[in-house]
Amino acid sequence: MARRPEDPAPRVGRWGSVWRYALALAISALVWAAPLASATERAPDAAMTWFLWGDPAVGLLSFVLVRWRHRHPAAISLLLTAFGCVSASSAGPASWVVGSLASHRRWRLLALVLPLSILSGVVQERVGISEDALPLWVAVVFGVLVNGILLATGYAMGSQRQLVESYRDRALTAEREQQARVAQAQAAERTRIAREMHDVLAHRISLVAMNAGTLSYRTDLSAEEQATAARSIEENAHRALSDLRAVLGVLRDPTRPTDGVPERPQPGIEAVAGLVAEEADGGMRVRLTDRVEGEVPAATGRTAYRIVQEALTNVRKHAAGTTVTVDLEGAPADGLTVSVRNAAPVARPRGPALPASGLGLIGLAERAALAGGRISHGTEPTGGYAVRAWIPWDS
Repeated sequence: MARRPEDPAPRVGRWGSVWRYALALAISALVWAAPLASATERAPDAAMTWFLWGDPAVGLLSFVLVRWRHRHPAAISLLLTAFGCVSASSAGPASWVVGSLASHRRWRLLALVLPLSILSGVVQERVGISEDALPLWVAVVFGVLVNGILLATGYAMGSQRQLVESYRDRALTAEREQQARVAQAQAAERTRIAREMHDVLAHRISLVAMNAGTLSYRTDLSAEEQATAARSIEENAHRALSDLRAVLGVLRDPTRPTDGVPERPQPGIEAVAGLVAEEADGGMRVRLTDRVEGEVPAATGRTAYRIVQEALTNVRKHAAGTTVTVDLEGAPADGLTVSVRNAAPVARPRGPALPASGLGLIGLAERAALAGGRISHGTEPTGGYAVRAWIPWDS
């Protein structure tokens, strides 16, 4: 893409400025010294005096003005080209601005500067101190060739600069995209860890809170019942700490695989029976029906386990004392269906209510969506509550 005149000038290093000034100085010295060598025997006159003193002064002014070629391209280029009509030592800066205009693709300005540059060369050759003037057509052709070379050289340098800038922009874009991918992966990993910690700890801590609440408001418990509740609190607290340690271990050990699936804990469909039995031991009236045919894939079984675990945790929080049924049904051709239903609570639970996070069902919906399945939940006409999910066999 061509740089517009109002665009800021490209940053040129110190070495880039040095060689540009050196080349312009060499051109000016060559153009100024060539006619002087052929006029050594000429008697001093006004033309020679101007050539020896006025011409270098104008040339020096040209080297000063060329610094503002990017800020005022039209004024500087026209002024330096006009200087070429009366000053041979201005040839270097005048050639410089032609190449600069070509490198920045300022074609409209070049259409005005190029004819003026050719004309200045012809005028300088005609009014100079040299007595061997070239034919007019030769001077014009020579001016066209010189300006053509300057035009091609400036265009090539501009193309090379744009290519380098495009590579730099691509590198910066690739770096920003890589940083965005890393940030996205980190956010996804944090979300996964948060979801895993919620699923792991909510079940255990709710059991601890329920048994602790029982000990606090039930004064009619026997010593054996109190000991049983205390053991349940201790066991679930230890399990919660163990599960939490396992989940955080995935974060702390960078040598473990980071394929998006936590190493521990990873209970599958076979662990649902143990989960239901644990709930039954804790006092929940729960029944499991398992009509699954075939071996359930690990990812599908893990999603089903988390759905059942969260649903039972919600029952304990919001409908303690009700009857719960857990139904598992599926086959490789049909997928896996998970259903957890509880009857309507007959009375408000005694003791303080367990705190609700409001994130459990949201997390289940995310899990089901990531597995390619779907989930629904809501109150049934009988007043109970049901959670239903379908998961593809190979999620």
